[in-house]
Amino acid sequence: MVESHSDKTFKLVSHLLMIVLSLLAVLPIILLVTSSLTSNQILVENGYSFFPKQWSLESYMYILNNSAKIFRAYGVSIVLTVLGTVTGTAMTLLMGYGLARRELPGRRIILILVVVTLLFNGGLVPTYIVYTNILHVKNTFAGLLLPGLLMSGFNIMLVKSYFTTSIPYEIMEAAEIDGANEFKKFSRIALPMAVPIIATIGMFVGMAYWNDWNNGYVYISTNTDLYSIQNLLNRMQQNLQFLVQNASTISTSQGAAQIPSEGVRMAISVIGILPVILVYPWVQRFFIKGISLGGVKG
Repeated sequence: MVESHSDKTFKLVSHLLMIVLSLLAVLPIILLVTSSLTSNQILVENGYSFFPKQWSLESYMYILNNSAKIFRAYGVSIVLTVLGTVTGTAMTLLMGYGLARRELPGRRIILILVVVTLLFNGGLVPTYIVYTNILHVKNTFAGLLLPGLLMSGFNIMLVKSYFTTSIPYEIMEAAEIDGANEFKKFSRIALPMAVPIIATIGMFVGMAYWNDWNNGYVYISTNTDLYSIQNLLNRMQQNLQFLVQNASTISTSQGAAQIPSEGVRMAISVIGILPVILVYPWVQRFFIKGISLGGVKG
């Protein structure tokens, strides 16, 4: 089949547009990495550059002076992300599957309640009171885990739509005729056919836990051993800014003017996003399929 001139033009424009969008996404990351490997003096004098005049590891060496804390914070983040992703994804899948079942009693009311959570929330103060005075999660690992387990209404609707549109209702009816209960239908039929949406929701939940710093900021006040990598890096950046701004008045900050402040900020960002960059290529193909199928109205 011979392509028409308009089809070729459309493809060319589409490819050029995707190239531009891809560059807009990739170039800032490259600039971030090169800036973290640039001498701080060069950054101050010449600004950020893809091809710095002087390469340096001084920013990472400054961070590695706190390597014990960083490794501990990485461990907290890894455990939190794995446990939160497994638990949160399981809860989302179970609720999404239930809402996809036509015979579920009160299905429409539950759907309305889920949608309402997309528009309104209880606010920070009532939430803080509930978690600290009733659930007593302050300065505990649960303070990092539990607030994120309140399932995202958006994720639930994605799962519900996926189960509704991608798993034929007739298959579930046939399994029911063969004597399968709801647990068997969910575990042996629905889950094996839901790998794309599982990977998609898992990535959403995992990224939310990995990038979260708010729970640690709100619920971890004294037990700094429970800081996640995001909380620790945020605290390091605050301390760094304080030292630089008060270098002339604080005697203990001798040499603070020589701290690679600009480069450290870039290095902190690189350390924070590195695991996400490494994991995303493995789940990308499932992510695209899960979003496209789960986004269909069901």
